[in-house]
Amino acid sequence: MKQSMPDKHLQLKSLPGVDHILALAETDEQFTRMPRSLILESVRRAIDNTRKQILEDKPAIITDEAILKQAARLAGQKMKNRLNPLINATGVVLHTNLGRALLCRDALDNIMAVSSSYSNLELDLATGKRGIRYAAIEELICELTGAQAAMAVNNNAGAVLLALNTLAQGRQVIVSRGELVEIGGSFRIPDVMIKSGCILKEVGTTNRTHPHDYTHAITEETGLLLKVHTSNYKIEGFTTSVSLKELVGIGKSHDIPVMEDLGSGTLIDFRAFGLPSEPPVFEQVASGADVVTFSGDKLLGGPQAGIIVGTKHYMDQIKANPLTRALRIDKMTLAGLEATLKLYRDTLVAVEEIPTLKMLTLSYEQLCSDADVLFSLVTEAVGNQAEIALADMASRPGGGSYPGLTLPTRCLTIRPKTMSVTALDKKLRAFDPAVMGRIEDDWFIIDPRTLQPGQNKILANILKKLID
Repeated sequence: MKQSMPDKHLQLKSLPGVDHILALAETDEQFTRMPRSLILESVRRAIDNTRKQILEDKPAIITDEAILKQAARLAGQKMKNRLNPLINATGVVLHTNLGRALLCRDALDNIMAVSSSYSNLELDLATGKRGIRYAAIEELICELTGAQAAMAVNNNAGAVLLALNTLAQGRQVIVSRGELVEIGGSFRIPDVMIKSGCILKEVGTTNRTHPHDYTHAITEETGLLLKVHTSNYKIEGFTTSVSLKELVGIGKSHDIPVMEDLGSGTLIDFRAFGLPSEPPVFEQVASGADVVTFSGDKLLGGPQAGIIVGTKHYMDQIKANPLTRALRIDKMTLAGLEATLKLYRDTLVAVEEIPTLKMLTLSYEQLCSDADVLFSLVTEAVGNQAEIALADMASRPGGGSYPGLTLPTRCLTIRPKTMSVTALDKKLRAFDPAVMGRIEDDWFIIDPRTLQPGQNKILANILKKLID
C-alpha cells in the first residue's frame, strides 16, 4: 500500500540538513583522513538518495546514524584507488587486461630509488652538461642485441609509428598482406601506417607471399620494406612467406631500408627451455634488418615500452624526429627497463628472476607440486562446502605472443554447494584483493602457474570467507 501524501511530506520534512550531518561527520572516525570537500559531497548524495527513496515510495531510514553510514560508504568508495592489485588465477601469463608483465624485484627497487630522488635523467655527469635520457639503456640494449644503436619510447605501437614516419613519410611501404595484423584494442598496422604518413603497398596474398611479389612492387616511390612478425596469430597449411634474411637481400639490392616489427620480442632463445622458437631480437639484428621494433612488457618481462634497435645511420634519424619527444618514456620506465635488461646478461638468472620468464618456463612437475599444496589449503579452508578436485589443463602465454601455444599445467577446480560457479566468480572479482580465474564446464578454475608466492594461502582464506 502506497504512503499517503501527508506521510511522504512529513518524511521529507524530517530529513536532516546538510550542515547538521556534516558537523557530525567531522567528529566521526568513519571519515578520518578524508578531505572535507569529499565528505560534503558524500553527505549531500546520502541525503539526496534518501529523498529519492521517499519520493519513489521506497522504505527509507531517516536517522542521523543511517545517513552518516551511507555517506561514509559513498566517501569510502571515492577514496579507494581505481587501479588495484589482484590475484591472477587464470593461467594467462601476459594477460593484457591484468597489466601484462610483472616487474622483477630489481626493477621495482630501481624504480623506487630513482623516482624518490633526483637523478641524472638528462645529465651527463662526466661533462656536467645536458645528456640524453636513452644513454641509461642504449649501450645495454646494443650489448644484448648486437645492434649499433637503440632507444625506447612509450610502447611498441609508438615505436612502429615513429620508425615509419622517420624512414618513409610520404613514400610507399611494402608489406605482405598476410602480415597486416590487428593488435589489442583494435589497432591495426594499416592504420598506424596511415597515421605515420606512409603509403601502404600490399603484396602477395593472405597465405602466400613470394620474393618476386616485393621486387615487382618496388618503384621510385618505395621508401621501406616492412616485415611484421605475426606474434598474435598463426596461418597454417598452404602457406609461403619471405624470411627476413631474404627481404634484407632484396632491400640491399635496391638500396631500400628493411624494418621488422617483432611485436612481442624476446632476448632469449626459448627453445633451450622446451618451448617453440620465437625469433630472438639478436637473431633478427644479425639477419641484417636496418630497424627492429619490439615490446618491453611482453616476453621481455619489463615495463611498458617500445624498443627500437638498428643501424646507427637510421637510428640517428629516428632519434632526431620531433615525434620522439612526444613518445618518450619517463624516468620510472627507464629505471625499470634498465634493471630488467641487466638480468639478461645471464640467461639462467633472467629466467629465475624475471616473473614472466619464470612463469612461462615452469615445469609440469613443479606445477603439480604447487597444485597439491593449493588443494590441501583450499580443502582445509572450505571443508565440505564445495567439490574440489585437481585436473590437468592448459595455460597460455597471452599478450599477443606465441599464438596457439598451450602450456601443460595442473589446476584446482572448485564448485561450491552453496552458490553457483558464476556467483562465486562474481564474488571473487568484487573481493579485495580481487581474484580472476576462469570458468569451464561449470567449474571455477584456479591455475597455479600465475599465482605469485604466498597467494595460495591468501586465496584459500578468501574462498573460506566467500563460501559459507
